[in-house]
Amino acid sequence: MHLFLIGVSHRTAPVDVRERLDFSSRDVGAAVEALATRSSAAETVVLSTCNRSEIYVASPSPAQAQGEIIEFLTQYHQLPAEAFTPHMFSFGGTEAARHLFRVAAGLDSLVVGEPQILGQVKTAFQAASERRCTGPVLSKLFHWSFAVGKRVRTETALGEGAVSISFAAVSLARKIFGRLTGRRVLVVGAGEISTLTAQHLRAQGVGDITIVSRTAAHAETLANDVDGRAIPWDQLSVALAAADIVLTATGSQRPIITRAMVEAATGRRRREPLFIIDVAVPRDVEPAVGDIEQVFLYNVDDLQTIVQENLSRRTAEIAQAEQIIAEEVLKFSAWQRSRGAIPTVVALRERFDAIRRSEIQRLEGKLAGLPPETRALFDQVTRLIVEKLLLEPTEQLKALPDEETQVAYTEAVNRLFRLRDGEAAPEPADAAAEVTPAERRTKSR
Repeated sequence: MHLFLIGVSHRTAPVDVRERLDFSSRDVGAAVEALATRSSAAETVVLSTCNRSEIYVASPSPAQAQGEIIEFLTQYHQLPAEAFTPHMFSFGGTEAARHLFRVAAGLDSLVVGEPQILGQVKTAFQAASERRCTGPVLSKLFHWSFAVGKRVRTETALGEGAVSISFAAVSLARKIFGRLTGRRVLVVGAGEISTLTAQHLRAQGVGDITIVSRTAAHAETLANDVDGRAIPWDQLSVALAAADIVLTATGSQRPIITRAMVEAATGRRRREPLFIIDVAVPRDVEPAVGDIEQVFLYNVDDLQTIVQENLSRRTAEIAQAEQIIAEEVLKFSAWQRSRGAIPTVVALRERFDAIRRSEIQRLEGKLAGLPPETRALFDQVTRLIVEKLLLEPTEQLKALPDEETQVAYTEAVNRLFRLRDGEAAPEPADAAAEVTPAERRTKSR
């Protein structure tokens, strides 16, 4: 069973190609199920986010499966193959595992250390697993990637610090107020940065969010998005007096919030801080506002400085994160190699156990007079002897350092014990774990 992946991402494809190959806007589970019924791939997972569409596969015939997947993408997205194949990348075996581990750890994200991606990887696997499209190889791979992502976040600072203007603003607000629960927010302007920051603030549990914009319809739209309320532009001064946090991002060519307005507003306030985030260029707030006691004013340059410092800090953590991934890839590769020895190990155990049973049968006349409990103990002891004898050879076969050496050793064992002669060995006790998703789907019908 060979592991490989094909896909496109922000590193290889322009946004218009990524949009046309996107699965996330549809039912990813239905897509992976449709692919599984049309591909020779035994196991399949579809990972789709705003910056990537990747298909992970375990198949005995990877070249055939890859051709079928490209055909599926062409038909499913109604897109000619030549429109996306020049932008596709593919990895097999160890490199496929390394790629997924880097994705889960946030190292392959548009913003390094992005925390959401690990959850998206888990969701992709769950969608495939629920539809019986995964099996022993992809189950092991994806669960391993979850552990890698967790380890990177635990042992490095890769995901720490705000690396977007909107989240940096929220982080600053938390430093000033501590918890933001119940804090009153005023958003001036209803553009993209206002929307993102308001959404981050709502996620922090703030209280009232008031939206004011010269375009009333835009204010209403944003208010609906963040469960806030829109007010007319001429009520800006009143709203300013009631706010704890003010975000302003308009296209005005001159300041819309003056020192006089803020002094009037704070004069009517309790003795609490007022946090003002001005991300507009030109600035919406007069710089002199920052001189007022208990008023904390930050502009876009302040936030950019914070973002760059955090990005630099994350960059410094990349080497350690890559080292963790390298270690985990080696462990996963060892697990993959150990699977190659499983048929020989099973056959060897069956051969030894067949000899054990044959000898017990030969001694049946001498054992017939033994009490049942003694017969059971005799059977148990002989089984344990076989297990002890085979323990070390089994572990050594599974731990061989490379595939070529393992093939040579397993071939030698097969020849020495004539494991390919006679009847085929029965399935191991855990054979159910080795049944492919395609076989499970067939049986379930």
